[in-house]
Amino acid sequence: MGAMRHSGLTGRILLGLALGLPVGWYLGADAAVLGEIGKVVIQAIKLAAAPLLVFTIIGAVLTTEVRAKDGARMGFFCAVNALLALAIGLLLSNILKPGLHLTAAGADGAALAAAAGQKLGLAAFLANFVPPSLVQPLADNAIFPLVVLSLAFGLALRKLKNMGEDVSSVEKAVATLRRAMEVLLSWIIQAVPLAVFGVVASSIGKYGVDPLKGLAAYVGVGLLGLILHPLIVYQSWLVAYVRMPLGRFWREAREPVVYAAGANSSLATLPVTLKALDGLGVSKSSSTLGACVGTNLNNDGIILYEAMAVLFVAQAHGLHLTLGQQLSAAFSCLVAAMGIAGIPEAGFISLSLVLATVGLPVELLPLLLTVDWILARARSVVNVLGDMMISILIDRAAGRRFT
Repeated sequence: MGAMRHSGLTGRILLGLALGLPVGWYLGADAAVLGEIGKVVIQAIKLAAAPLLVFTIIGAVLTTEVRAKDGARMGFFCAVNALLALAIGLLLSNILKPGLHLTAAGADGAALAAAAGQKLGLAAFLANFVPPSLVQPLADNAIFPLVVLSLAFGLALRKLKNMGEDVSSVEKAVATLRRAMEVLLSWIIQAVPLAVFGVVASSIGKYGVDPLKGLAAYVGVGLLGLILHPLIVYQSWLVAYVRMPLGRFWREAREPVVYAAGANSSLATLPVTLKALDGLGVSKSSSTLGACVGTNLNNDGIILYEAMAVLFVAQAHGLHLTLGQQLSAAFSCLVAAMGIAGIPEAGFISLSLVLATVGLPVELLPLLLTVDWILARARSVVNVLGDMMISILIDRAAGRRFT
């Protein structure tokens, strides 16, 4: 049912794109007012995304119980894969520079550079971990303090739970609030086709067909990275460490890949993923830990996409981010992807938080939404393959042989 709803949303997004093209051409500069629709939708997404992230992290810490050794193994493999995903995303954007094909005319480059530099500086980066108040991170959509506070609160509740305190009412409340924010976000997402229509009409009226060239570069570089990551990183693990024949892995992975591309959700694909892991001979404990628990941490597709997209937005506004600033932005991508798997349009939603955190403008986001349905499916495929890979790696580290 979820896949069917998402398929309907994709169709409406394409309809919004198709209608926005002739309307923008006909109205010309007068279509600029329609672009305000996209700004309102993006603001609404940011409004719902921050509390959703908070409740997701608190709930995950409170309800997930993992043995220290198994958790350390999972954390190590997830961290290595995530760092490699970040490296691929940043490297492709630095080499191919897709953002140069989509110039955000009219932007104040000096002001943007100053804002981004201030938020990405080392001092600000460290200071953001301890906010001046509890409500300030929510008001600013600031990822770092939100995650720190959520983890701290979740761990405190977990400590009370382990001491015998009854925290079931809090646990239930957090789960209910998380579901409520998911419902709210799903309502907001339904307005995306209207935002796409307005932004496309505004862009075509102002810049002609030039934005379409930039979007083609954006999709091309994003898909390239999402293809290279499993081919290079995952296959290297299989050959060098797991010693599993590649043909055997891909035969079992074929069904989860196809399902993930259709459903556009690693969470919805979970039953198919577990079935494929059974076919590969992965133990139940490892598949449960890697694919069920690990899915909250293992979001290589989202992380790679965000790293690429952050630089794309910076390049489109004529901003040059130093290596240090890129690494700070990359860490923001890593943090924003925590626990967001399975949320509709997860990668795009967390990208809005990343841009707000690092001081980059979000005005281009509605335009990027017009093609996100393509990249979203590729992200889901990579996330599912990542869930499978983490499960296999945990099993191999525990002594399992796959030859």
